[in-house]
Amino acid sequence: MANNRIQTIFNTVSKDYDKMNDIISFKQHNIWRNRTNKEIFVKSDSYILDLCCGTGDWTIQLSEMNKNADVVGLDFSEKMLEVAKHKTKDIANISLVQGDAMNLPYDDKTFDIVTIGFGLRNLPNYKMAIDEVYRVLKPGGQFVILETSNPKNKIVRALFNFYFGRIMPLFGQVIAKSGEEYKWLYESTRDFVSKEELKEMMNKSQFINIKVISHNLGMAATHIGFKQINHE
Repeated sequence: MANNRIQTIFNTVSKDYDKMNDIISFKQHNIWRNRTNKEIFVKSDSYILDLCCGTGDWTIQLSEMNKNADVVGLDFSEKMLEVAKHKTKDIANISLVQGDAMNLPYDDKTFDIVTIGFGLRNLPNYKMAIDEVYRVLKPGGQFVILETSNPKNKIVRALFNFYFGRIMPLFGQVIAKSGEEYKWLYESTRDFVSKEELKEMMNKSQFINIKVISHNLGMAATHIGFKQINHE
């Protein structure tokens, strides 16, 4: 049931998603992603999975980091993938797949790198998705999460919640006629785990050498972990 709701929400907002992302975040999501990309090393033979790829922004950036790498963008929403397909139609090293991040259609030890940007919080079970990533990563593989986060500072957190709880749904209604959908997207942000809890979740899934990078006073964060090389 939860998966169906998520799918419906993103199908509804797909047409205006890119425009709304720029407006709502004041294009900060691009800055956060560019900072995160500096932590990713894409080799010519890398096989990369971009989970919850949405309209394909990060998928495209990953493909540009090495034209000889193969990048798969996976998303649950067929309408978001339609937008991504249009944006990536002339990029040879990208393929798009509709699928469930909590039940990936891939064998164990398939990918060198797995990324997920602003998608983990929208899944019904975060830990299940993280475990799936660990399963499909090759030993030594890199997992990169970029996600919104609740600031620790009380004043910043209050401003964060006012903006995303009140202003963002208003923008969604006026610009995209999707106020309720953007209200839910705020709720998924508000209810998401803390940076520390997400790091611990990755630890419990056996990721090692976990690095956490905070963005904009804690409004977003990057988590980077690796699958153990000696994992059998």
